[in-house]
Formats: sequence, structure tokens, C-alpha cells
Amino acid sequence: MSTSSPNHTPELGTELTLRGIVLGILITLVFTAANVYFGLKAGLTFATSIPAAVISMALLRKAAGNSIGETNIVQTIASSAGTLSSIIFVLPGLVMIGWWSGFPYWMSTTLCALGGVLGVMYSIPLRRALVTNSPLPYPEGVACAEVLKIGHAAESGESSRQGLVAIVTGALVSAGFSVVVATQVFAANLAQYFRLPGGEKSGNGPATGYDLNFSFALLAVGHLVGLWVGIAILVGAAIGWLGGVPLLTQGVDGAAEAVAMFAWSKKVRFIGAGCIAVAAIWTLVKLAKPVVAGLHSAAMSARVRKAGKGDTLPRNERDIPIGTVGLITLACMLPIGFMLSSFATSAGLSDQLGLLVVGGVVYVVLMSFFVAAVCGYMAGLIGSSNSPLSGVGILVVIGVSLLLALVVKPLLPASTGQALVAFALFVTAVVFAVATISNDNLQDLKTGQLVDATPWRQQVALIIGVLAGAVVIPPVLDLLNQAYGFAGAPGVDAKKALAAPQAALISALAKGVIQGDLNWNLIGIGAAIGAACIVVDEALKRSTAGKAHLAPLAVGLGIYLPMNSTLTIVVGAVAGWLFERAAARRRDAEATKQLGVLMASGLIVGESLLGVILAAVVVFSGNGAPLALVGDSFATSGQVLGFLAFAGIGFGLYRWLLKPRG
Repeated sequence: MSTSSPNHTPELGTELTLRGIVLGILITLVFTAANVYFGLKAGLTFATSIPAAVISMALLRKAAGNSIGETNIVQTIASSAGTLSSIIFVLPGLVMIGWWSGFPYWMSTTLCALGGVLGVMYSIPLRRALVTNSPLPYPEGVACAEVLKIGHAAESGESSRQGLVAIVTGALVSAGFSVVVATQVFAANLAQYFRLPGGEKSGNGPATGYDLNFSFALLAVGHLVGLWVGIAILVGAAIGWLGGVPLLTQGVDGAAEAVAMFAWSKKVRFIGAGCIAVAAIWTLVKLAKPVVAGLHSAAMSARVRKAGKGDTLPRNERDIPIGTVGLITLACMLPIGFMLSSFATSAGLSDQLGLLVVGGVVYVVLMSFFVAAVCGYMAGLIGSSNSPLSGVGILVVIGVSLLLALVVKPLLPASTGQALVAFALFVTAVVFAVATISNDNLQDLKTGQLVDATPWRQQVALIIGVLAGAVVIPPVLDLLNQAYGFAGAPGVDAKKALAAPQAALISALAKGVIQGDLNWNLIGIGAAIGAACIVVDEALKRSTAGKAHLAPLAVGLGIYLPMNSTLTIVVGAVAGWLFERAAARRRDAEATKQLGVLMASGLIVGESLLGVILAAVVVFSGNGAPLALVGDSFATSGQVLGFLAFAGIGFGLYRWLLKPRG
């Protein structure tokens, strides 16, 4: 059996080409629009790197001079803009609180563009610390690199048929399964909520439940992140759903599902946010040394360039010069300050204009670097599409709201409370744009490292992608606002409004902190859990020589993320571990394990591409379930069929990978 070796990469070829840039921008426009709609409807966005890579390989397959370097640039442009669409987790809050009636085009576009470019700049010195000299797995970055390698190795005639078959099979299976789920013949998940015994009266005991998403992409993410991250996520889910939710629902009347989901979304998630906060701070402390080393390395590279010896640096270690990074960062701060000034003046906060603008810019500078490091680490740990960006948004909005409540609010009339909430959301949106790009960019730079790409060319592509996304996001938001509106916004029809759950939560936090009625006890409990996880993690690492660990951030993710994501990732982590144990007994163990990685990559590809197509069908048809063949009366049968098919197909795929090959 032969597969593409992970250490062998097809010839890089030309990277930055005009056709590659144009194709990347076109894919960006489609993916960004789809992500904005799905994110507002369901609170989820999907990673666009792998779908973009697959599309570009298909379209450029016969083109003269096509290379892995060019395809890598296409996916880089498309992924940076696709992830920038996560700004919808904050920006609609300004409409939901009634401050904006729509999205002012130039203000919204400039905010997205400046925040995104800052995200690129902050990720440059972090590349050496978190990518080059880091053991982080970067599951989606590795998966994308494998897709690129296999696709181009096949074109160059290398012996990679089995690896390509594994990717294509995975993609076809996950795409086909997604189509059947869209018909509702297979349910999308298996969920049940119920009461535990112990209530004061019948039917009001502690509530809890389970929700397993039939998603082969999430299963693949679990396979790629590994057993110990999966265990940490499971610990977090258990803390949330076997501890927090039952305790908070004891004696509460109502339907089990409604009561449990209310407790999780309104209370337990704040415990998760507290855990993530402590884990993030600990992560930053541990990263201090490698980050400083990365900055020093970048400075040394700049010194070499300045001395006229730039050609002596290895090509794959040439970033945008650190001096240029500093100048671009400074240049971004000037218009950010102008935007903050304009927003504060229009909000009636001009009495403290200087304090708001200077404080806002300083907060953006410092908090942006913090979230860039933390988001990059989280993306490396669990993948960019599964990182809890909304959890980062919680930390950012609490920070800025606290400062406004303690420092600025006492100096202004009581009537400016709502204006301060709006200002807090605006500042949070800028920092959040940095977070979204940092969350994805380091994943892209990991892909680039694995295919031997040139960092500075990829960083230029990231900026191009950010600008393309920034141009298209505001009009799409405006279109959806006019067509559906956002839940909770003044004068909106609740029946057809888009939920925008993260924006609603972050808006509620800003109001709670500034108005002084936020429950800090829950965040404190989460912080204590995070501290305990740090102690356990360090003890496990020392007692097992690093073989076992309990990643505190992953525990926080397990508490914070919805259960229909976490449980499937855990199942995938266990399935991947069992598969690798079985593969280890084979003569060609490493090649078989590599096939597992490639198949997981294919599973992500298929579901992601189908997600884009279905999003377009939903938007243009105006029908929330355009492929549905059955109605709600088939729901129970659909759950049984979906579970049996999901389990059977998953088991069959792993058995197929373990079959002897010549």
C-alpha cells in the first residue's frame, strides 16, 4: 500500500498569481454570504479553507502552470474572509438594542477591514511561537495541507491513488449523508431531555439531556484532535450537563428541554466563559516565553533584511518585515480612533470624548494582542471552526463594559446608559474582528508550513481576503435584516426573525455589566473550575511523562459549546483512538494511520461543500427546508434511521480503512 508521504510535498510553484487572487475573491464572496446567513440563523459558521482548496484544484486542474502554491493562496484568501463573517456574533447587537436600524456601509466595512488587517498583523509575530515551534495539532490546517498534497500529487502522477480515494470516499459519504439529512428522512441529531428523580413534586426534578449531532465533519474533527482533547471536552460537557444544568433546574417547573436549555444558555455558558477566561490567561502566561522568542526572531529577521542580507533567510521563514507590521498596525489605529470619535459623538458622549477615544484605542491595542494569542492557540488545539469565538467575545465585552461602568459612567448623565452599551458593542466588534482572523490565520499558516509556502506571500493573501470579506459582509447583513430582522430587535416579527444567538448574548452582557445586574458568581465558579483543571493538567503531565493531559481550554469548550457539537467530537476522538490502536498492529501501521487522517479530511470537505450549496438553496428559495421529503410526524423514525445510518457508515468506513491492501 502506498500513500502520499506527509514529508513529501509537490513542487511549490508560483504562489501569488492574478488568477489565483481573482478566484480566491470570487469564492470568498459566495462563502462569506453563506456563512453570514447560517451564523445568524443557527449561531454556527463553517470553515472555508478545505472547500476552497478543493474548488480551486478542480477549476485550475487543467490550467497551465497550476501549482500547490497557487492553490494554497486561493484557500488562504477564501478562508480569511469566510472566518471574518463571524463578526455577526457582535455587530447585529447594535440593531438588536435599537441603536442602529441597519448597517451603515462605510462604518461597517471599515470596522471589518481594520479589525481583520490587525488580526493579520498580530498573527505574524505569533507564527513562530504557535506554528513553527509548537506541538499544537492544528487539525484543520493539517487536513487542508493533506488535501492539497494529495490533489497535486495525483496530478503529477505520483503513487497516491489510495490516499486520494480515501479523501474522495470521505467527501462523497459525508456529502451524501448531508443530502439525506436535508430531506429529513434522516434526523440531524438524536436528542432527548428529561427529568431526574428528586423533585419536590412530580415532574420538577433536576433536568438534563443529551444531543448527538449526526455530523461526519464533527466526527472527523474528533479524530484529528485526538483522545486526550476529546476526554477534556467530555469532562467539560459532564460538568455542564451532569452538574450545572441539573443543579440549576432543581424544582423549576416547565418542559424538561425548555428548562434545561434555558439554564445552559443563560447560566451554565457563563460558567464556561469563566473557565475559558482562566485557561486563556494561563495559556498566555505559558506562551509568554515562546511569544517573546518569536518577536525576537522577527526582529532579528528585520535586522538581517535591513543589513541587506534578506536573501540569506530561508524562503519559508520570510514574514512581512516586523517594521512594516508595526507601521501598518499604527496606521490602523488612526482610523480606528476616528471611528470611535465619530461613534461617541453621534451617541451623545462628546463630554468625555477624549477619554473614550484614547481609552478605546488602548483597549483595542492590548486586548487585540491577547485575543490573537489565545484564539491562535485554541485554533491549534481544536480547529478554527470549533473554537469558541463567542466565548472570547464574552471576555472582551465584559472587559470594556466594566471599564465604561467604573470609569466613564460616573462622569456622564444617567440618560447615556444605552449609548455606553452601544459604544461597548462597537469596541468589542473591532477586537472581535481581530479575534476571528487570528483564529483562522494561524491555521492557514500551518497549512502553508506543511506545503513549504512562503509566509509573507500568504500574509499578503490574508489581507486581500480580509478586504474582500469586509466589502460584502455589510450589504448581506442589511439584506437579511430587511428580509427577516433579528430576534429581540424593535418592531421585528419574532416568527421569521433570525436568532443571532451570540449577538443577543453579548448584547445582554454589555447591558448587564453597565447597568450593574450581571451574575458574577457564575463566572467566578467557572474561573475556579478552570484553576482546578490547570492543577490536574500539570499533575497528569508530570506523572505520565506528558502522555496524559487535561487541557483546561478544552474543558472550558466542553462547558461552553452546545452539546450537539461536543458529543460528536468526543465520539470521533474515541473512534480515532480505537482505529489507530488497530492500525498499529498492521505491518504498514503509519501508512494506515495516514489514510485515517486523509479520510477525516475528506469527511470535512464533503459536509462543508454541501453546507455551502444548501445555504445557497435556502437563501434563494426562501424555504428553510427546501429538500424536505417528510414532515414532523416522521421525526422519531428519522432519529432511529439517522442514528443507525451514522453509526453503521462510520463503522464501515473504519473497517474499510483497515482492510489489507496490496
